Amino acid sequence: MAGTGLRALLENVRYEVLPAKATEDKVLAHVPRDVVVTVTASPVKGLEPTLDLTARLAAHGYRVVPHVPARLLRDDLHLKEVSDRLLEAGVNDVFVPAGDADPPAGVYDGALPVLRRLTELGGPFARVGVTGYPESHPLIHDDITIQAMWDKREHATYIVSNLCFDPRVLGEWIARVRRRDVTLPVYVGVAGPVQRAKLLAMATKIGVGESTRFLTKHASWFVRFAAPGGYAPERLLTRTQEALTAPSAGVAGLHLFTFNQIAETERWRRALLDRMGG
Repeated sequence: MAGTGLRALLENVRYEVLPAKATEDKVLAHVPRDVVVTVTASPVKGLEPTLDLTARLAAHGYRVVPHVPARLLRDDLHLKEVSDRLLEAGVNDVFVPAGDADPPAGVYDGALPVLRRLTELGGPFARVGVTGYPESHPLIHDDITIQAMWDKREHATYIVSNLCFDPRVLGEWIARVRRRDVTLPVYVGVAGPVQRAKLLAMATKIGVGESTRFLTKHASWFVRFAAPGGYAPERLLTRTQEALTAPSAGVAGLHLFTFNQIAETERWRRALLDRMGG
């Protein structure tokens, strides 16, 4: 695989991690300080593990992006409390998905009302991310998800695409977003070099992390990991190179779902950069 465009994307990565017991030590041991770390939130464990790990990693000098799912927030006061706590920890970037909590913990059933409320609070965070769905959301029609990005564009500063394993679908989705005049930069969600045995072990152990839940809701995706040679992140990047690196695509970097295989993900990224002359 070659190309300065792809090298730039690999240098502008975000590592998504789950707030497990060993996560802090793994990040400290393997993730360079110039790599953004995003911390998921679980509908079962609530926001506290996310906020705690975010503050600890920020204190170590990382740029940390906590996930603040709308459906885990009780009300406007809770949102203000969470915002103040994150600002105190030096966080200036949050990711606001709708979240999977069912029923919601409070008054918010989707991301847009939370985004509007943050704007009313004076936009306390310099950067605010929202979700994009290249492959169909299990509960929401594709046109609605694209429309939702249009509605959110005034309140957000970037989009993170959910996992997609189909190069054609990913390229077409980026084109559709741009045709709607949504100009926010996109971080393309890519699964890291996941080892099936470790993924299964982690799914059994943690089981409630958003990333793991998302995978288990998409059995066909899990099969891609399970099949010998069924998934390799560099193959996906090679096949989508043209779509991802075109100036009109507005792709700012990669959002790597590590599934807490943090050492393996960073080792893979470094090896790929070395092969590309990075």
